[in-house]
Amino acid sequence: MRRAQLAVLGLALAAGAGAMILMRSDPPPAPEPVPVAAPAPALDMTSVLVAAAAIPMGQTLTEQDLRWQDWPADALPEGLITADDGMEVATGAIARAGVLAGEPIRRERLVRSESGGFLSAVLPSGMRAVAISIDSRGSSTAGGFVLPNDRVDVISTYRDETASQQLETDVHVSETILRNVRVLAIGKNVELDEEGNAFVDGETATLELTPAQAEFVTLAQRTGQLSLVLRSLADASPSAEEEAVEEEADSLTIVRFGIPRSSPIP
Repeated sequence: MRRAQLAVLGLALAAGAGAMILMRSDPPPAPEPVPVAAPAPALDMTSVLVAAAAIPMGQTLTEQDLRWQDWPADALPEGLITADDGMEVATGAIARAGVLAGEPIRRERLVRSESGGFLSAVLPSGMRAVAISIDSRGSSTAGGFVLPNDRVDVISTYRDETASQQLETDVHVSETILRNVRVLAIGKNVELDEEGNAFVDGETATLELTPAQAEFVTLAQRTGQLSLVLRSLADASPSAEEEAVEEEADSLTIVRFGIPRSSPIP
């Protein structure tokens, strides 16, 4: 029995010794090196002028309204003001449109007072600004909620001379003479106040019209009373069907020396 145990112990020792020899003679493979990402190339940056805070339309810019911000030189849009131009390019100019905080200042959004009035600066090319009288109590301005940059329809209310003579009583007619025109200003207000409050304190509304529309509105104001009808933001772009209806049906009746004459609306 002892001989058998000694034989098993000898075999175990031999197997252990053999395993140790094999482990020493065949070392484990070295770990593969971890690839190191190459550093990203440094971008060429330049400083551009941005709004330090929200700038409303019509505000005269000062150094406190502006700050410099780094911008990739390869992605620099045209019209931005860089450090090479200097901040004095923008200081003292008037904002033709509102600018958000952190938004780059573009040259085309600025105008100098010596180059003309503010309203003429914000008026698009080919358009005219026409002021019409409105009811300050709100009946002609959707209860006082028509504000600058809103879209409105213009309604003319006038006395129908032919119907009045036939019925021997005053007959008044209302019809839409213009659709989807932009309000430039109400009184002297061209935008909301700094707190975002909306208010109307004027008795005139300045509309953005084409030259032909300006002629019709001026004549309609002499022959009747004009009212503004506020449009929904969803209707800011009239559909093709609505435009076709305007071309076919809209007209302005002008009475001269007791003779009515219908003229198409441009």
